[in-house]
Amino acid sequence: MILVIGGLAAGKREYVKKCYGYTDADISDAELDDKPVIYNLQNLVEVSPHTSMELLPALLEKEVVICNEVGCGIVPIEAATREAREATGRLCIELAAKAEKVVRVCCGIPVIIKG
Repeated sequence: MILVIGGLAAGKREYVKKCYGYTDADISDAELDDKPVIYNLQNLVEVSPHTSMELLPALLEKEVVICNEVGCGIVPIEAATREAREATGRLCIELAAKAEKVVRVCCGIPVIIKG
């Protein structure tokens, strides 16, 4: 599994499509289905942050997981939003530990963090 992280609109999806040959048809948006790539992981976690770690086995089966970086920036006022961010961050820590490769995309430029 390859984990791709980066800021909102940083070019993560475009990077995955260009470098790994995926098309829009291969990418699901915040939904666990049979597609090889999941995009917007943070939105999937936001639905149920208390059970986010239960997603780990299914996510490890994906070829690519794309997630917005949630550990930087202003801390949200709403408790639910803070909880979702924390759950996303903890899930990404586990994904990164088990990933073959971790890539951070900034301004469309990929930086290999792992692998």
